[in-house]
Order: sequence, then structure tokens, then C-alpha cells
Amino acid sequence: MIDPMIKSAWVALDGDPALLARLVCVERPGALIARLPVQRLARACVGTCALAAAELGALRAGLGTVPRAVVDDGAVVTAFHSERLLRIDGRAPVNFAPLSRFWRAACGWVRTHANYPHHQQRLLGALGLPDGAGPEDVERLLLERSALDVEETVYAGGGLAVALRTPGQWAAHPQGAEVAQRPLVERSPIGAPSARRLPPLERESGPLLPAAGLRVLDLTRVLAGPVATRTLALLGADVLRVDAPELPELPDQHADTGFGKRSATLDLTAGRTALDDLLASADVVVTGYRPGALDRFGLSPEALAERYPGLVVAQISAWGAYGPWGERRGFDSLVQVATGIAATEGSAMEPGALPAQALDHGSGYLLAAGILRALVERSRDGRGRLVRLALARTAHWLTDEAGRDPRPGGPDYEGPDAWLAERDSPLGRLRYARPPVSFTGGPADWATAPVPPGSGQAAWSRRFSRW
Repeated sequence: MIDPMIKSAWVALDGDPALLARLVCVERPGALIARLPVQRLARACVGTCALAAAELGALRAGLGTVPRAVVDDGAVVTAFHSERLLRIDGRAPVNFAPLSRFWRAACGWVRTHANYPHHQQRLLGALGLPDGAGPEDVERLLLERSALDVEETVYAGGGLAVALRTPGQWAAHPQGAEVAQRPLVERSPIGAPSARRLPPLERESGPLLPAAGLRVLDLTRVLAGPVATRTLALLGADVLRVDAPELPELPDQHADTGFGKRSATLDLTAGRTALDDLLASADVVVTGYRPGALDRFGLSPEALAERYPGLVVAQISAWGAYGPWGERRGFDSLVQVATGIAATEGSAMEPGALPAQALDHGSGYLLAAGILRALVERSRDGRGRLVRLALARTAHWLTDEAGRDPRPGGPDYEGPDAWLAERDSPLGRLRYARPPVSFTGGPADWATAPVPPGSGQAAWSRRFSRW
């Protein structure tokens, strides 16, 4: 029996319901302990992605039957903790800066995000504190102000802070109401038909790589978007991660999500010619900045579809590209606080959190699945596709639509060791979570380890075959 949550994710991608019979789930209860069904969400997102990969692989390889996809809770739960389990020469990564935390306010609670130096500077500036201010200075100030006042003040100053809300308060909020009306995965054809078609895979003795030969321009940050593009790299795509020279990704974050990718920096204004060259032969463009932030560079879905028919454009955002918060920045931890998850996992008096950054990871695998399904659909009509996800909509799926886990049972989760691997890399000796996306004949690991951020050229690799 397929979990209804897996069915709803596959339906959101307009997948053939008959293919659900090709998905096998190995359930290990108790691996993600939470009041909300976060383990079911994790299983559904990864399982759907594995099934979409198997479908595309069967199409390109001319197989009569879609390979069997397997989703094992052990691999899934380990992957959903990848940024925490990573070790670099034995060192644990730094995932949250001192000013990224919950704070008690004069009225309510507020959570801030200041992992990036520029976000920390904006947070302190919005609060009227000097650059060198520490946690004790912020704590003292916030105890004198309401959580909602802090939220609006910090947002106005370009920083990140969100007041704790209960599920009912979020449902009554204009952004919460708007999010609830949207589909889990927004999908639509864009642009005119083109001659782009997926050529047959020329298989030798290696694994079945559904995305082999595809060029993916990765303009994402932090976790959800990079998880999606890391998955496409696993499946054989030439993924080029591009960052602004003045805003590099955090090194530990890059080490976790950079598997299988190349990395370059590019000023999108001064490097306009290089950007145009990349876009001209890209198959997929994935963006993870707040909605509208990249439009001035000609990277809106509409502009891309007009210039490059057949292109698949995928976008991930915190709050969605709509509603009063449509242009706001956000991260998984903040979305949990706003949408009532933190109050549910703790209380309105003492907020809690999910046992993993499940909105980020789950949305990342769903986004990858949406891209894979878009490529299948493009093979039929030649049209590009727009695929959009929002962490807040994934949160709504978890809190309002999933129900509770109906079936205990299966082998227990005994820890992550069986799903960890080690390898040498240019960054040092890495211990990392193995990929959870699995199907018969598919890859078991990434072809390459992460490279230093910005170490490559902003150009497509010649080692990847093209058509």
C-alpha cells in the first residue's frame, strides 16, 4: 500500500498513477521523531524523486518497463541530516551563527537568521546595534520590543527575523491564506515549442544516468535549491553552480551540497556575455533567490522562455512568488516559525523545531522531481516548463494535508553509519551522507567530490557529451 503522502506528491507532479507500483518503500519507524509526520514527508519527497528519475531513465534508454525505484528510510533520514553529519578532515561543520536563533521578546518569540555576514550586518543595523554587537546585546534589546515589531523592523532593514505564530495565526495571515490556495508544485508550460528533444542514452557498462548530457545552470543558495541540483548532478547532469563574487556561499554549506558539481563566480552585470553564453545552451535553469531578485538580469521565467524556447526554468523560494510576503527573503528555520510548525513542535510559550531541516531537503527533492517530470513532458511537445516550489507551501502540506502516520512497523533505524561514505576531495577528507535517490541500475554515488567554491570557469564542461 502506497502512503497517501507519496500519492499526493506524485499527483502534484502529474505523474502516471500506474507508475506508483514501481516504487518500493523500506520504512524504519522512529528515525525522525516529531509531532508532525516529517518522516512521511521525507519519504514521499525522495521516493517521488526516485520514481521521476526512473521514468526519465526508461524513456531515454528505450526500456519497456520503468526500473523499480526504492526509497529506504535509513538513507532518507541520513540525507535529511547531511549538513549536520558532514565531516571535513574530522571537523564538524558550522551550520548556524551565534545570532541565528530564537529570542524571547517583550511579547512573544522571534527567530533571526544571520549566517551570512551581510545578513548579520543588516540585522544589527536594523536593531540600531553596532557591527560588533553579540548575542547578549541582541537579547537585551529584544526583551524590550514585541516580536511583531522586531519582525517588521528587521525586514525593513533588509535583515531576517520572523515572529512565532501558531497554526491558527498563520492560517489567518494574508500570506498563509495565499499559500494555502496554491498547489504543492506549481507547473506550467512556458514559451513556444522548440526542436529540443531528449536523445537516447548511449549506455555502456556504467549506471543508468537519466540526466546525462543535460546542462543545468545552478543559481541557488543554502540548501533547498542546492539539494535539487546536487540530485541532478547525481543523475548525470553537467551542473554549474554560479555565485556572485562578492557573496560567496558559506564554505561548509558548499562542501555539503557541491557533490557532482562545478563551481564558478560571475558578476551577472559585468559578465553579461558569459551569462548569455551559458543560457544559450542550458537545458535547465534553477534559481533560489527571493522572487524577482534576478529579473533585472533577464532571468525571469517569461524572459527566459521568450529567448530560449524549450528551456526548463525551476524556482524555489521561502514564501512563494505571490502574496504580501512574495518578495521577502526566508529560510527553513524562519518558515517553521511563521507557519506554526515551531509552536506545534514546542508550544507558543517555548518553541521547538523539526528534527531536520525537512522543508529545505523535502522541497529540494520535490524540485528535482519536478524538473525530471518537466523533461519527460518536454520530450512530448517540445515546450519548456516552469516549475515552482515554496518552503511555506511544503510546510502547509506537512501541517494541514498529511494527516498522521497510519502504519507503524518495519525495521528500526539504527543510526546513519550504514548510509555514510568517505572520500578524499580538494576540500579534504570528507565523510558525507550517500544519496537517497535510488532505482534499479541507477548511480550509487556522485561521480565527483565538491571542489573549492568559485574554482572553475563560468562555462560548460567539455567532458560532458552533447547532442
